[in-house]
Amino acid sequence: MIIDTDTASDDAVALLMALRHPAFDVVAVTTVAGNCELEQASRNALYSAQLCGSGVPVHAGASRPLRVDPEYATWFHGEDGLGDQGYPPPHRGVAAEPAVEALVASAERHPGVVLVTLGPLTNIALALERAPHLPDLIGRCVIMGGSANSVGNVTPAAEFNLWFDPHAARAVFASGLPIEMVGWELCRGDAVFGSDDIDRLRSIDTELAHFMVDCNATALEANRRQNGDQGIGLPDPTAMAVALDRDTIVRRSSHHYVEVEADSSLTRGMSVVDSLDVTGRPPNAEVVWELNVPEFKELVFAAATEQP
Repeated sequence: MIIDTDTASDDAVALLMALRHPAFDVVAVTTVAGNCELEQASRNALYSAQLCGSGVPVHAGASRPLRVDPEYATWFHGEDGLGDQGYPPPHRGVAAEPAVEALVASAERHPGVVLVTLGPLTNIALALERAPHLPDLIGRCVIMGGSANSVGNVTPAAEFNLWFDPHAARAVFASGLPIEMVGWELCRGDAVFGSDDIDRLRSIDTELAHFMVDCNATALEANRRQNGDQGIGLPDPTAMAVALDRDTIVRRSSHHYVEVEADSSLTRGMSVVDSLDVTGRPPNAEVVWELNVPEFKELVFAAATEQP
């Protein structure tokens, strides 16, 4: 697995899920600006890996979107992206190889690799530009991004990752990558980690379990203010759950043509899903509509259960 991430609080939980999972070998983590600035995202990825006892290389990537100005989500995740808990610097730094080069090289060394994207798609668009054959090397491309004909979380129409760099998102969805789209809306409703779930995580009483809750402290409050959801929304872990155990986690999905609006001031970043296939265009993504929520939550609990 290769993970591309703008590491903040929910990304960190997703990283722990992947790095602790016995069936997957994470060969590279690439970082991108989004939830926070690139340097902070890289630091957070390194710290998350450190908590798992993992030495996976972390490669820094794009520090800004392709065409638009960056607008970070620190208001949601905290100034440091991890709930402003005062975590110490990681013990190591980023790898020398830049993210785009590392992403392509890792895919070439591991054809059929699973690519999981947890942030804006800038690195992926740049990698496709550098290596047009990349779609032939990727076995699955699980994207946490968009909102399938549903409400957005940064504008009424758009989810944050696609909105942050809409031109990159549009290029990636048009690239031929084997995309599985896990929209933001799937972390809502029963999938929210409510008080009972938070209490269960606390009761596991490991460093990882407490980290999962604490790093989401500002996200918990922001989620209540913005969405009215009484708990922690974990969009990136929902996508990671799909990547780790698709057959168990995905209850309903279908293949459709998806296009991302890049230029409209009203609908910038909107993921337009042709759910009725009215355009006649061939599908370019498998859209996930429904998750097995209890099993998704069990994957989160399992990642926190034992110390590395």
